[in-house]
Order: sequence, then C-alpha cells, then structure tokens
Amino acid sequence: MSPSVSPRFFSPAEVARHRTKESCWVLVGERVYDVTGFLRMHPGGEALILRRSGTDVSAELEGPPHRHSENARRWMEQYYIGELDGEPEEPDTEGADRDGGARGRDAQVRERRKAPDPTEEEEPPAASRCSKVDPKTDLVDWERPLAWQVGYLGENYDTWVHQPVDRPIRLFQSEFLEASTKTSWYMVPAVWMPLVFYLSWYCYTTLSQEKTRLHLTTEYSILVHKYSFPLIFLVGMFLWSFIEYCIHRFVFHMRPPAHNYYLITLHFLLHGQHHKSPFDGSRLVFPPGLAAPVIGGFYLLIQALFPEGLGLSMFVGGLCGYVMYDMIHYYLHYGSPQKGSYMYGLKAYHVKHHFEHQRAGFGITTRFWDRPFNTLIPDETFETAH
Repeated sequence: MSPSVSPRFFSPAEVARHRTKESCWVLVGERVYDVTGFLRMHPGGEALILRRSGTDVSAELEGPPHRHSENARRWMEQYYIGELDGEPEEPDTEGADRDGGARGRDAQVRERRKAPDPTEEEEPPAASRCSKVDPKTDLVDWERPLAWQVGYLGENYDTWVHQPVDRPIRLFQSEFLEASTKTSWYMVPAVWMPLVFYLSWYCYTTLSQEKTRLHLTTEYSILVHKYSFPLIFLVGMFLWSFIEYCIHRFVFHMRPPAHNYYLITLHFLLHGQHHKSPFDGSRLVFPPGLAAPVIGGFYLLIQALFPEGLGLSMFVGGLCGYVMYDMIHYYLHYGSPQKGSYMYGLKAYHVKHHFEHQRAGFGITTRFWDRPFNTLIPDETFETAH
C-alpha cells in the first residue's frame, strides 16, 4: 500500500474471520497484514502462522524462539493492508445504517490518527519503523530489466541487494535471454540423474576390469577394486560439499568493488538476484544449459588428476551431490519439513542467511564446513527474566 493512500480500517471481528489457508491475516499492534501468500514460504511452517492468524503476533516477532530481523520486518510490510479499528461493532440490524456507521467510525479513527495528542510521545512499533518496499521509490526502475541497472548503484548495491522483496525479477529485455535464466526444479534431476546412473554403471564396469591402479610412487601402486566404487562415490559427494561451500562463499558472496559496474552486474546475475528475490521459484536452481560448462570443467580437471576409473567415480559422486544440493536448496525455500527434523533446521538456518546473516551460513546441504571456517550462524540467546 502506497504511503500516500489512506489506510483501510478493519474491525477485530473482520480480522478474526481470516484464519484459513485461503485467507490468513495477522496483526502487529494495530496494523493488519494479509500473509496468505507467505504461508508456504514461512520457515517455521504454515501451521505456525495459522495457529496465530487473526491475532497480534508482536510477541512472536520479538521471540523467543526467534527474534525477527529488520529485513524480516521490512519483508512483512509488503503484506500490509490496513489498520485495526478498535471501536466496538454496531449490532447487525439494518444494512444501510451499519455501512453508514462503519464509514463514520472510519472517519473518526482517521481524524484521531491525523491529530494525535501532542502531550503523548509514543514510539511506533518496530515493524512500522522499517521502511516499506516501494517499487516507485526504489533505487532501480522495476518496470525495466534490472541486469543493466544494478551496476550504477555503486556503494548502495550491497545494502540494496540484501534487502529482499517478494516480487519476480526481470533481468533482460530479450525473451530468449530471460528464458535462459529460468528453469523448473524438476529439470535438474531430469537432465543430470540419467547421466549419474549411466556413469555409475560405466565406472563399475571399468573398475571390474581390474586395470585401474592408483600410483602412489613411481614404483608402487594399488589396484582400485570394483567394490570400492561406493566409497569413491561418497568421497566425490563429500568433496562436492566443500566445493559448494567455497563457491557460495567466495564466488556468490564476493564483495564487488563499488566503482566496478561490470563486477556488480556479474555478482547480481550469479547470485545477487536470488538474494533480492529469494522466493522466485523459477530461479532457485541452475538451468542445465548454464551449469553444463562448469560441470564440464570439473570433469576435465578430475580426469587430468586421477586415473579414468577413479577420477570418473569421484566425478559422478560429485555430480550426484550437486543434484542433491539444487533439490535441497529448492526445498529449503518452498518445502514444509517436519519440526525438529534435519531439513527443518537447515531451512531455518538458510532463511537466517538470507534475512540476517548474509556473511555467514554458507552451507546449504550441511553446516559442516561453516564450523572449521568460522562462518557458522550463532544460536540466538534471550535474557531470562528474573
């Protein structure tokens, strides 16, 4: 809702009626939010919001168990639809009188809000202090493709890109280029898993010939047995988890120099657009056409470093790890894992990375590598009341 437009007013009874998946409203103080579109995205699951729908969630925003960040509060402002009319409802007698009375109460409430008591100094709630996401006043023109605009943001880019919005992003004017940056989640396993199955069979049959040897020295080598394939496969998956961490931290989260238009644009195309619009479902996984050159590069590198059967077995394990990474990443944004499960913890962890800790929490499939590299998102602590 634009700040220049007078807010709508809703009675408590009307707010309380919106407590379903089809229409879910909540209150923050006297501010009314329609969070129906956010139910599926909520890291705690839609049931958590539905249990509190129609009521004031101010206490939940402050925690425990989770204190919502400024970005989360700013995100919520996108769902703001009006204010709570605290006046008691008139009995439902005659429709015309009721409607007229409602309009009269709205006018009275608006007058009271326009002319507050100057002797009262009341601090606005935290949610209302957060700036709204207004496309008309943003640093970019949302009516035009963003790819060639973001480079001009300069020193404002890092702050802007880490203030997420719930809206689709158009990168290019060209329909072909735009389509090449989008893909459905199922395209990743559909393209790569047949290759994983074929290469797994090929590696096993190659190792079965008992000609693959790992040379430790010029005089000593060991035979790579076919029964070692599952172990080598798992080693490849483990190595992928490290590569995943390094790419996410050092490539996707590089800090482009404020004066370098091209590096800012590159960062936005690689990963910045995902942080700006984290729930754009068409850009949560890598399009196979764009991923293929990178995967091909890893294949050539590992084949050059190891004997064919050994190197290919590690590569196919890493490729399977990559597919799992993309699927898990999509699920962390749109899935509803059971509370207390491993995926539930990962989802909450990843959402914190997006909304509060953009320089930490780089692990997607696992938090393992965040520990030795000291980028683990710390657990929240709350002071105990005495």
